[in-house]
Amino acid sequence: MHLFWIVFLPAAVYQLLAIVAALGHLAKRLRPTAHAKFCPGVSVLKPLYGIDPDTHNAFVSQIQQDYPEFEILFGARDENDPAASEVRRLRQEFPRAPVRLIIGAEPVPNGKVGVLMNLAPHARYPIWVVNDSDIKVGPDYLSRVVAPLADPSIGVVTCPYRARAHTLAAAWESLGIATDFMPSTLVAQQVGVREFGFGSTLAFRAGDLECAGGFAALAGHLADDYQLARRITALGKRALLSTYTVETSLGDATWSGVWQHQLRWARTIRFSKGRGYAGLPLTHAGLWALAAILTGAWWPAFLLLVLRCVSALLTGGFILQSRLAATCCWLAPVWDLYAFSVWAASYGGRTVRWRSRVFSIGSDGRIQM
Repeated sequence: MHLFWIVFLPAAVYQLLAIVAALGHLAKRLRPTAHAKFCPGVSVLKPLYGIDPDTHNAFVSQIQQDYPEFEILFGARDENDPAASEVRRLRQEFPRAPVRLIIGAEPVPNGKVGVLMNLAPHARYPIWVVNDSDIKVGPDYLSRVVAPLADPSIGVVTCPYRARAHTLAAAWESLGIATDFMPSTLVAQQVGVREFGFGSTLAFRAGDLECAGGFAALAGHLADDYQLARRITALGKRALLSTYTVETSLGDATWSGVWQHQLRWARTIRFSKGRGYAGLPLTHAGLWALAAILTGAWWPAFLLLVLRCVSALLTGGFILQSRLAATCCWLAPVWDLYAFSVWAASYGGRTVRWRSRVFSIGSDGRIQM
């Protein structure tokens, strides 16, 4: 029983931290936007590889920005990539849009970084924004994510994201992102973690990236978004989680596809975070609530379940404004059981699958060819 309380208390404290962090994030939305007149030129770098269920609408949203001066550089490894055809279609529909398609990539282990390395020499502006190809945004996106960089102490701005699902399996993963991954991000910022960044958005100064070693410094790592934020914050700057939420698209049609995606993510985090990853199950309140029920500790189980569902509702329903998370937040404890199985499986090997490619990850998080 003493061992149970040693685990139960940290699990409950974590859920309380997630609730406090979510309320704090919501409060930030009510404050006036600082540095609203800070509008330097922006180069948006978008590496492409294949298409997603809502690629065209995502591309259109990127060019329809209420921002004075920006360009969007789309990059593909070869001209036959279906995403390159979508960019050509975009240029035909919006001939005046500040869009360029650049073909080619540097021969490095991380193909995405290879494309970014090829795009970088073509970028004209001092502020760079890198985001995944399926990110859908509103017209105030650039002004919102760039404004915080007026503060020289901020090195990277990243965004929370809402995942739009196109299949039942993808809906399950979307629920996990909204009610598990995003709360952990809010807690990380709450407790002072400096080095975090997501492919949903990375806004930074080109000069800071150059001082941190450029894209070439990320070329051997699978978690390139995390490594970029880590290197820039190592310059003495900090990462900021924006109050702006973007939307991504999940189209995995099968449960095995979702499992492989989650396993890739878990193993990437495992090798990036080191020993700290071993404590991740403390965040899986549903697991400990089940353990409490099995040992007859009904009140601790009830408390954990309430805290977990409140955290899921605040983050998924109110911050991310996910209708799925708002209506299914009560399933968050069930997701915890699934997440625990992914965590356990992540220790079963070093390989990850990303679309059609299989990688092996070294103990330092680098891709082994």
